[in-house]
Amino acid sequence: MADKAKAKNRYNQLIEKIFLDGYTEGATEIPFERTALETAAKTLDIRLPSNLGDVLYSLRFRTTMPSKVLETQPEGYEWIIELVGRAKYRFRLTRENRIIPNPNLAVIRIPDCTPEIITSYALDDEQALLAKVRYNRLIDIFLGLTTFSLQNHLRTSVRDIGQIEIDELYVGIDKYGCHYIIPVQAKGGKDQISVVQTTQDTAWCKQKHPNLRCRAISAQFVASDQIALFELKIDNDQLQIVEERHYKLVQASELDPNEIIEYRT
Repeated sequence: MADKAKAKNRYNQLIEKIFLDGYTEGATEIPFERTALETAAKTLDIRLPSNLGDVLYSLRFRTTMPSKVLETQPEGYEWIIELVGRAKYRFRLTRENRIIPNPNLAVIRIPDCTPEIITSYALDDEQALLAKVRYNRLIDIFLGLTTFSLQNHLRTSVRDIGQIEIDELYVGIDKYGCHYIIPVQAKGGKDQISVVQTTQDTAWCKQKHPNLRCRAISAQFVASDQIALFELKIDNDQLQIVEERHYKLVQASELDPNEIIEYRT
């Protein structure tokens, strides 16, 4: 834990230095390149992290911006970091948008089909989450489609954005024969659902599979046996929820017959 805290502090110092070097009052975009991390490390006289990509990934998807960056945000807005090319990035000021599971949403209980050996050896929150979504066919249930996992942790690239990674990619088909491409981002309990990742995933789907209908999904653990699924879309650079459902994985013996009858309505 101490090592993680130390790494986070070092990451924050580097990002804060890059931001403040480029910031002027009223700015809404601040471009920079990955090499700026090396320059910042030399100026601050701190050891450069061995994985430069993790510095940016952490601030883009896992943690909040440094306090001095947050102080410059107008009310209702926030800074995000976007890819804009190979090893090129920008801070961009966008409307604040937090997608978190709705605690008042009804929970749908379904039989847990996760193989016990998978549960025993899952390595982290994200891998466990993707596995539970896959083995319980939650994408099918949520979207009302027949879907198939095509690839997970797909490293690819998008024009004008650069290299990205899609947590898991599904293809699907509906009763009318329409084909779908479904990128899924997986988030542990404390991770934030990201407008950046949804934007990247959607852009890749449009670029690579323009004839397929794209439906972007985010999955997040509410608890170890409860999963929130969101269908998301980008509208005027804003992340919007199309639909949200919560699924609780239970043993078949725990299902109440009256509860199953109620699901009919």
